[in-house]
Amino acid sequence: NRVENETGKKIKKLSSNNGREYLSKEFTVLLGEDGIGRQLTVQYTPQQNEVAERAIRTRVEMARSLLVQSDLPKFMWAEAINTAAYLRNRSPTSSLDHKMTQFEA
Repeated sequence: NRVENETGKKIKKLSSNNGREYLSKEFTVLLGEDGIGRQLTVQYTPQQNEVAERAIRTRVEMARSLLVQSDLPKFMWAEAINTAAYLRNRSPTSSLDHKMTQFEA
C-alpha cells in the first residue's frame, strides 16, 4: 500500500468514525487484504478520535484565518484548507522533538 511504500512502516490499525466511506464492503476487503485491523468509534463521540478531530480543527482554524486575513471569498475555502494542510505538514511538531516536520518524517 502507499503508506508502507512511502514510509516503510505498516499500518496495524485504522481508527475511524462510522462514516459510510469506512463501512463499505470494498473498504473492509481492502483492510483485510493488507492485514489492517479496524477500530470504530461510537457514533457522535468525537472524543474517541480526539487526535484526528484536533488535527481537523487546527486546519479549519488556519483556513478560516487565511481567508479572513487575505480578504478572500468563501468559494476559496478548498484552497485555504489545502494551504493550511501544506503549511502544517511543513511546520515543526513536538511529537518529532521539534527536529523535523511531518513532511520530512
